[in-house]
Amino acid sequence: MTQDELDASVGYVLKRAQAALRAAMDAALREHGLTTPQYVCLERLGRRPGLSNAELARNAFVSRQSMNVVLRGLEEGGLVERPAQAAHGRALPVRLTAEGRERLRRAHADVFEIERRMVGVLGPERVEPLRADLTRIAEDLGG
Repeated sequence: MTQDELDASVGYVLKRAQAALRAAMDAALREHGLTTPQYVCLERLGRRPGLSNAELARNAFVSRQSMNVVLRGLEEGGLVERPAQAAHGRALPVRLTAEGRERLRRAHADVFEIERRMVGVLGPERVEPLRADLTRIAEDLGG
């Protein structure tokens, strides 16, 4: 594949955009003492308290083992809590603490600003079609 072909590849451009988004999020979240996977974990728990490690891992696009590390860091930082024993089965439902909710609130404002910048270059009429196209692509590829 030539450089011109690579530059014209939708997959390459999509990965480049994803890398730029991740770098911007990493930089913004560092100011809040969070990593991007930690933020995603807090954000998902803010919407759906009690998610399991496996559910959080799927949402954050990391392995269950990696999510264990993420959760341990969040627990040690006082941002989430898990019961010592599972009420049913083996899953330990995770919940945000008051500090976790506050940190999420502050970090969310910065992440929302990155999202605003990202889609702002498109114009409002192109955002929903792009979102729909990317969703179809992900679903077709099994994601």
